[in-house]
Amino acid sequence: RSTVSAEAYGEWNKRKKFVAPVYPKTAEQKERITKVIESSFLFSSLDIEDLETVINAFQEVSVKKGTVIIRQGDDGDRLYLIETGEVDVMKKFPGEKENKFLCKMHPGDAFGELALMYNAPRAATVIAADDMLLWALDRDSFTNIVRDAAAKKREIFEESLKEVRILEDMDPYERSKLSDALRTATYEDGDVIIKEGETGDTFYILLEGAAEAIKNDKVVMEYKKGGFFGELALLKDQPRAATVVAKSHVQVAYMDRKSFKRLLGPVEQILMRNQDNYRKAMKQLGLDTKYLDK
Repeated sequence: RSTVSAEAYGEWNKRKKFVAPVYPKTAEQKERITKVIESSFLFSSLDIEDLETVINAFQEVSVKKGTVIIRQGDDGDRLYLIETGEVDVMKKFPGEKENKFLCKMHPGDAFGELALMYNAPRAATVIAADDMLLWALDRDSFTNIVRDAAAKKREIFEESLKEVRILEDMDPYERSKLSDALRTATYEDGDVIIKEGETGDTFYILLEGAAEAIKNDKVVMEYKKGGFFGELALLKDQPRAATVVAKSHVQVAYMDRKSFKRLLGPVEQILMRNQDNYRKAMKQLGLDTKYLDK
């Protein structure tokens, strides 16, 4: 039976660290780029630092009216954001001789992103309707920044998930799936993260800082790195049992119910595997534990 040397594989698999380009921009230009990419799922894995790296990697491109920016059927290697001017999007459908006008795109719109996700030809032709200023992001920058960010995010989240007691029975595959579904948010000292009585649909893991749960004006739970809260509302669709307040600068990972069920499916049952820990937490919050005995 043939074998593969781990050392040889490591050398083969080694990749030179990618250094993203940096193109100067005004504060206003950075703000406009930020608004566009923060609303795009393409960049959803990026934290603040990685977003800044991507923003810096966008390159200014000036085009004249009538320029074909991308052509249907060509290979694509750039994503574009419109700074000024408009484009006409045209597409030639099977059996037709002429391009059909689909729509106009305006400042703040993005196009060409599919080329960065899939190895597929351009799906449409995009023509400058005016003299324009665009911001372009090349495939290498997008791929490396987003891939590296996703890998870093997974590593951090998986380590945190290992510290969550009720998730300790997760296998590596389940933990990996959960990590991929998490997003991050930050709170400052005194901020209310969840409020007692409100409908809850989000599960939180504390990645940094400290927080406490308050019920009837009493602290009933304290949280530190690796602590979790909000999971009861995820499972039982009931109002928040306590208010959770940040006690310092706090970073949390979070996931809402819709994402939990869509991405993890039956993995939701993992939260019920360690019933002793679960019963203890529920009693501290004054919740009924009878259903755990059914």
